[in-house]
Amino acid sequence: MKFMFPTVIKVSEEFMNVMFEQVPAQAAGTIIEIKDLMARFTTDVIGTCAFGIECNTLRTPVTDFRTMATRAFTEMRHGSLITAFHFSFPTLAAKLGVRSIPEEVHQFFMNLVQDTIAYREKEKIKRNDFMEMLIELKQTGSFTLDSGEVVHGLTVGELAAQVFVFYLAGFETSSSTMTYALYELSQHQDIQDKLRIEISNVMQQHDNKISYESIKAMRYLDQVINETLRLYTLVPHLERKALNDYVVPGRPDMVIEKDTVVMIPACAYHRDEDLYPSPDVFDPERFSPEMVAARDSVEWLPFGDGPRNCVGMRFGQMQTRIGLAQLIRNFKFTVCDKTEMPLKFNPKSFVLGTIGGIYVRVERV
Repeated sequence: MKFMFPTVIKVSEEFMNVMFEQVPAQAAGTIIEIKDLMARFTTDVIGTCAFGIECNTLRTPVTDFRTMATRAFTEMRHGSLITAFHFSFPTLAAKLGVRSIPEEVHQFFMNLVQDTIAYREKEKIKRNDFMEMLIELKQTGSFTLDSGEVVHGLTVGELAAQVFVFYLAGFETSSSTMTYALYELSQHQDIQDKLRIEISNVMQQHDNKISYESIKAMRYLDQVINETLRLYTLVPHLERKALNDYVVPGRPDMVIEKDTVVMIPACAYHRDEDLYPSPDVFDPERFSPEMVAARDSVEWLPFGDGPRNCVGMRFGQMQTRIGLAQLIRNFKFTVCDKTEMPLKFNPKSFVLGTIGGIYVRVERV
């Protein structure tokens, strides 16, 4: 994370340049569609950190990279029947060579990774990004983990898969988190003001610079993000497969058999009144240190839990924190006539997504 931090900061500074161009210094402010804007920011971050390319979608919204990435979320390679088969029998589907991603998207990212690897190895280019770490793993052959497990060097196909998963884990989820956070902050000026004061105070203690240490010190920012992820659970359910027969505690007649896939409704937990009183209210105080310590960790599951939690969690949190810190310190967000309340969600979206854009009024601070 520390290696990639300066790269994310560089993209966030360009993000602010674009914002200042869109929001002139005038009292009335400017109405901006934030969902697309946040997606362009995270696309540039992931493109740079994962693939090692300058996407520049902040200034050029329509690019091949973003178009293909969007298709990976919105298009399925097959119809509903084969998709259901792939979902229900992933091992068999893999043996049969059934893919869920459209062929054109698959080829685009494979070629992108192959070209990037070839160029870096030929020119001996080194960068502090995710791609560089994977290239090093590809070149090392194999090594042994502390657990004794032997990990072999990655093939180009495996490397491309890792980069693509890293992209999926960090693009849509992070941009949506930022969007929903700004949507709620626009409606709760007291929370937004409190957050802005914290950001200002922390930065004064760190030479007025956003650094790895200053971002970690913004505790209330974390609370705002965590409450956003509770209220807007981007991945509504989780899946886990039982490694062994499991007897449900207190119910010896109920056994989850080995290899059974269990679906965990994370969004239902997050809206459970017994766990979160007044669950529809946006309240970052739910994630104060005292409140978090009083809850079981599995009552908050936006990234899953345990050894199989989200691979992109730390990176996603990092770019979300940086993006929101930059935005709130420089701009004030309020609702406008075009702000839709309540939001309408797309039932066909893989992650929690809205129908249409999300508009707010933005003013310089």
